[in-house]
Order: sequence, then C-alpha cells, then structure tokens
Amino acid sequence: MLDTLLMPFQFPFMQNAFWIALIVSVPTALLSCFLVLKGWALMGDAVSHAVLPGIVLAYILGFPLILGAFAAGMLTAIATGYLSENSRVKQDTVMGVVFSGMFGLGIVLYVSIHTNVHLDHILFGNMLGVGAEDLWTAGLISLAVAAALLLKWKDLMLHAFDPAQARACGLPVGILHYGLLTILSLTIVATLSATGLILAVGLLVAPGAIAFLLVHSFGRMLAVAVAVCMISMLGGVYLSFFLDSAPAPTVILILTAIFLIAFLRRTLQARRATNSGW
Repeated sequence: MLDTLLMPFQFPFMQNAFWIALIVSVPTALLSCFLVLKGWALMGDAVSHAVLPGIVLAYILGFPLILGAFAAGMLTAIATGYLSENSRVKQDTVMGVVFSGMFGLGIVLYVSIHTNVHLDHILFGNMLGVGAEDLWTAGLISLAVAAALLLKWKDLMLHAFDPAQARACGLPVGILHYGLLTILSLTIVATLSATGLILAVGLLVAPGAIAFLLVHSFGRMLAVAVAVCMISMLGGVYLSFFLDSAPAPTVILILTAIFLIAFLRRTLQARRATNSGW
C-alpha cells in the first residue's frame, strides 16, 4: 500500500513536476491577492492570452520563447492601461478587445508557419515534460517576483485599495502601476511551461479569491493564498498520476472545489450572523 502511494515520487518526470508546482505556486498566489483586491482578474486573463504572438514571433526569429512572451505581455498590459486611461471606454472592454486581438494575431501567425511544434503545450502547459532549464528559469523569475511583492506589499496594497490616497502619501503611483503589470507578465512567463497560457489565469485568480473569503487581513490573505495554491498544485500533480489526467487541469479543478467550499462557508457564516442579529 505504501509503495503504491509513494510511486509518483519514484519517476524523474514526476519529481520535476512537483518541483515546478512548488516554484510557481508562491508568486502566482501572492500576485493573485493584489489582482483580486485591485479588480484586475481580467488583466491576468488578457495578458496570458496575449503572449501567444510574442511566442510565435520569437520562434520564427530564433529567440528564446520566454523573451517573446514577456515582450508581448508587457505590450498588452501597457496598451490596455494607456487606452483605458485616455478613452471613454471602460477597462474591461479595452482588455477584451486587446487580448482577443492579440490572441487572434497569435493564431494567425502560428498557422502561417510550418513547424512540428504543437500548440497544445503552449496553451495547456506540459508539466510532465519540464526539464532542468525550465526549473531554473521559473525559479529565478519566481524568486524575483516573490521578493518584489513581499518587499513592496504595503505600498501595493494601498495602491490597490485607494490610488488617490497612495498618490497623496507621495508614493510613485505610476511606478507601482506599471511595476505590477511587469510582475504580472513575468509571472505568466514563469508558469508558461507548467500550466500554459489558458490555465495560468486560474492560478492568478483562484488562490487570492479563496483567501479573500477565508480571512479578514491582507497579511493573512497572502499566507493563506500561498498555502492553498501550494497544496492544490502538489495535490493536483499527485492525483493526476493515479487518475491518468493532465496535471494542470487537475490543479485548476482542485482550486475550483476549494473556492466553492470557501464560498459556502462564508455564506453560512453570514446567515448565522444575520440570524443571531435578529
């Protein structure tokens, strides 16, 4: 029985999958808290879809794919911020137009070239095919992102809650705004090999949303989000071995189940508080 339970840890490809799960769980969970508070959940979706043309162009030009992904992500984030600030169109509408246009451009570029590279790994990730280079790339990016978020979490929190107050306090609002967009693009690049573009948005929203439902202080929210994301990532990789399923979708399903449980718990607590008040 014990040998069966420990079987996933005996294979090198599963060991790498567990390592990449641990690595990307920390920055995605921390960033998700800021995205949830700031109302930028759709921004993560937009950037994750919009990096596709950058990846295809990098492949055509012979550049590292992560450079193309980061460049396209930054272009999308900056363009979305500029258009929303300098037009009457609301930000969610701008994001919908920009990310769908960039994603469409990526698909057109991809089908126009002749290559044996499968799009599935870019869109859905290839956690079981992660190598040492992917681990080092994700690890360095994750370390830089986590350090930046933890060092500036108070400034970013104030900027997320009240940008006007942050500006009045003398904080560099512009640097915080575009710095957060840069961190978002870097995080998506770090998760590219693990969850792919489409499922990355789940890691950038669900942990923060779950923590928001469970705790009432931002410091504890960061800790709970990291714990939930780490448990879901490791649990999803582990279960996928026995279910013979892809690890990334399994992780997202676990996060969704935890979110529903947290939502029901919060709803029941609210009802009990209301009944006791009567």
